[in-house]
Amino acid sequence: MLDIAEELNRWAEQERDFAVATVVAVEGSAPREPGAALAVDADGTAIGSVSGGCVEGAVYELCQQVLEDGEPVLERFGYSDEDAFAVGLTCGGIIDILVTPVRATSPARGVFAAALATAARGEAAAVARIVSGPGELLGRALLVRPDGSSEGGFGAHPELDRTVVAEAGAFLDAGRTGTLEIGEQGSRCGAPLTVLVESSVPPPRMIVFGAIDFASALVRVGRFLGYHVTVCDARPVFATAARFPEADDIVVEWPHQYLERTEVDARTVLCVLTHDAKFDVPLLRLALRLPVAYVGAMGSRRTHLDRNERLRRAGVTELELARLRSPIGLDLGARTPEETALSIASEIVADRRGGSGVSLTGAHTPIHHDVASSRAPATAPATTRRIGTVA
Repeated sequence: MLDIAEELNRWAEQERDFAVATVVAVEGSAPREPGAALAVDADGTAIGSVSGGCVEGAVYELCQQVLEDGEPVLERFGYSDEDAFAVGLTCGGIIDILVTPVRATSPARGVFAAALATAARGEAAAVARIVSGPGELLGRALLVRPDGSSEGGFGAHPELDRTVVAEAGAFLDAGRTGTLEIGEQGSRCGAPLTVLVESSVPPPRMIVFGAIDFASALVRVGRFLGYHVTVCDARPVFATAARFPEADDIVVEWPHQYLERTEVDARTVLCVLTHDAKFDVPLLRLALRLPVAYVGAMGSRRTHLDRNERLRRAGVTELELARLRSPIGLDLGARTPEETALSIASEIVADRRGGSGVSLTGAHTPIHHDVASSRAPATAPATTRRIGTVA
């Protein structure tokens, strides 16, 4: 739901009634991840997607039904071997989708509105919803903010809300969306509940060091992948808005000094394109000790070997050096700035998703890699229907 927060927030501000279908769990190969959403308002307008087209029509009709009935539904969609043309995922996977009505009379309307407004402003927030469990808890929601404050609740045992707030806070810290199973009274025992936690966090950062022509292409690709892209270079003649119109930020400063003072996290990627020892060594000495997702450095293999020796003399350990992706990028045979940017971006995606980087043709590896796979709900409410099975 929060992945389409900007559009849904406008609907909420206009006091429209709508139903939102959210991917809860995925098994096997499927085109969208948990948290992907499709929403339909009372006029039949639709936004978002849950399957890239495979089951959109069926989910659209389900949203209309739920909006009319006012009752949430947990639905399973999968590939039918008996009838390959039936409603289902032709890629062979299974997705569980929670469809929730958000009407003026919905108990969680205020929580959803607050969550959508927060996410639309680009601020961090997590929403927890009961996916399966006692019928009276379905459709309720709880909003959790980074400072630990919350809004809404499930109206059951008070310990349940406290436990979910703590668990959702951990999901939010990691920028993760997924499900958790918990007892009805907030413990690991008792009647089981499945809770969907959706996290919305600001875009991850990509910091590109070195205002060269290759950097310009990487900025465009980084923005396309959803990163907040910063270009940093100590040379003011090169680090200009005219040369990097698509960058979110342009910083004229020595790279290592900027990295010392700026905020990074476990999703941040650092791309060092300067291939100049006076910039690279102090920058990489710091970068390889930070808890970031990726550190890559441009240069020939000869430059790479020379740089590694300089880094060792600067006190960088072998364990720290093992984190460095250099020469940067995957072997695509890239030559142009655009091809090189694609090579770098491909390595970043493969590193993030656990991909091998090999051609899928003839390979026996999964197409979609689940680094932190989500579990499907163990139980389902009475309104759940199952369409098809996986062969």
